[in-house]
Amino acid sequence: MSPSSSATNKRRGSRTKAVLPVRVKGKDSSGQGFEELVHTLDVTPDGVRLGSVRRELNVLDEVTLFFRQRKMQFRVVWIKKLKGTSEFQIGLRALAQERDSWGVSFTEYKNQTAPQQSAAAPGIA
Repeated sequence: MSPSSSATNKRRGSRTKAVLPVRVKGKDSSGQGFEELVHTLDVTPDGVRLGSVRRELNVLDEVTLFFRQRKMQFRVVWIKKLKGTSEFQIGLRALAQERDSWGVSFTEYKNQTAPQQSAAAPGIA
């Protein structure tokens, strides 16, 4: 499990602590469909860490998050069972980057990714 753990630790920017209520919908590790209320622990423009997840999921599973009026698709990148509870923390990566998904400012993150975005801009014209 350490190779996948080290691969997921390569972030483009720091996480922003944000405890927000979200609904998660998908299939658990046994293939059963589910939908439950959970919360974010921290967010980035292209990912999120969830807490209070009571279903075990598989890495690479796709789930849908509902936050306010938004519906966003994510892929599970890591799972951590919390000791002494039936809860999991889940790391997710967005399948499509949406602008201002969480209503949080990511200024440090934007500064680190700006050169990549500006390099792509001339080819778009």
